Amino acid sequence: MVKDSSVPEVVILRLPLYIRALTQMSEEGQAVVSSKSLGDRLQITPAQIRKDLSYFGRFGKQGRGYKIASLIEELTNILGLNRQWNSCIVGVGRLGKAIINYPGFVPEGFKIVSAFDNDESKIGQTVNEIQILPMNKIRSIVKENDIKIAILAVPATIAQSVISDLVDTNVKAILNYAPIAPKVPKTLILRNIDPVLSLQSMTYYLD
Repeated sequence: MVKDSSVPEVVILRLPLYIRALTQMSEEGQAVVSSKSLGDRLQITPAQIRKDLSYFGRFGKQGRGYKIASLIEELTNILGLNRQWNSCIVGVGRLGKAIINYPGFVPEGFKIVSAFDNDESKIGQTVNEIQILPMNKIRSIVKENDIKIAILAVPATIAQSVISDLVDTNVKAILNYAPIAPKVPKTLILRNIDPVLSLQSMTYYLD
């Protein structure tokens, strides 16, 4: 499926929030939702929600709201969440092990199928039934398992070199936990997860 490159990235980032809120509403017994009700829950204006959805077609009818089940299905298809995405993790320290053991990925369509580390003492060990492999195996394993997503949980000092290695594989997207702003080619999608930055942005509002 060819993606529309004209859709702003900020809109794509909001779609998972819509799915999560809609799923919660469905579990609460709601069948239909208005853009105002959805906006109130997410602190987003109704106009913004309608504009976001308009990039992908027409959903719902004016004055009648959106059928929640149908909207969840449509947004799930748009994001490609109607299939399983094989993933790998690079760096199996405390954070890496916690990520492997996190039970929330598989139900959402993301399965960690392999793990890599450059620490020889860890090679061959298993974490949650996943064997830790050496970094020199990453290219062949990524190809064999059709891995498109890599989760990076390595120290900041080596993160850029690891990302450079990943660029030469079949990986198309990286979720980066290392506290750096890495350089990546435009062909690779990067998302950074940094709790410290989030904490620092919150203190602005605190007394």
